[in-house]
Amino acid sequence: MAMGILSTRSSFVFFALVFVALHGLLLTLSNAESEVDDESHFSYIEGTGKGPKKWGLIDPHWRACGTGKLQSPIDLLNERVQVFLNLGKLKRDYKPAPAIVKNRGHDITVMWKGDAGKININGTYYKLQQCHWHSPSEHTFNGSRYDLELHAVHLSSHGEVAVIAIVYKYGRPDPLLTKILEHIKVVRKEDIDLGVINPGIIKFGSRKYFRYIGSLTVPPCTEGVVWTIVNKVRTVSSEQVRALREAVHDGYEANSRPTQRSEGRAVGLYTPRNDRGAA
Repeated sequence: MAMGILSTRSSFVFFALVFVALHGLLLTLSNAESEVDDESHFSYIEGTGKGPKKWGLIDPHWRACGTGKLQSPIDLLNERVQVFLNLGKLKRDYKPAPAIVKNRGHDITVMWKGDAGKININGTYYKLQQCHWHSPSEHTFNGSRYDLELHAVHLSSHGEVAVIAIVYKYGRPDPLLTKILEHIKVVRKEDIDLGVINPGIIKFGSRKYFRYIGSLTVPPCTEGVVWTIVNKVRTVSSEQVRALREAVHDGYEANSRPTQRSEGRAVGLYTPRNDRGAA
């Protein structure tokens, strides 16, 4: 049974021109700088001198973590969500490709080594690179966290970043984690070849989504990231979350960055009826 995360105001507010202008401006700030693989320099535990509040002071390249105005994750507060008429259906064109599972210390990541397909956002194509998990969820919904959050990271030909996020609560096992669970339990320093993995196994379950402009949620906290958060709560087993937590290094079992200031950012909501309303 589908579960929506948030309700929204019933009135349709036209923010198309504002969103397009903001989208174009911020993507020019984005680059191919990716998430840090070596987690030894940062921590999720405050008071260690390396916690989230200190990330921006640890390395000059991480300055955005402390001074950025478009940081992620954020709380998707009901009053902040508006219906954007220019948002369209998220177009996915994924295909099976060779992949590995990698233990980055602070998270477990599935990385595709071949062409695993792409998504299309407002006419820009972003190729799927990898997916990883945060527990508990990084994005909150009216202040509430879920048990797990998946990030599917995509890159455009110009190095622009788009991330699709899916949140989970405890329940039935997740199909992708079921397929790779035994590998997660044993992956350490050496990557493990998974063979061919079809990204289509990542189930969305809803065409509804939230959209905003933010950042990477780990150093260097690069801004200009196009975030798409699926508006459905999926399920994951407690065993699967436990395996993800036990595989990472000590101190990274809870690997969720605190929510960041919204700085007045609007959050767009797409529902299938948006298209009819805009016609």
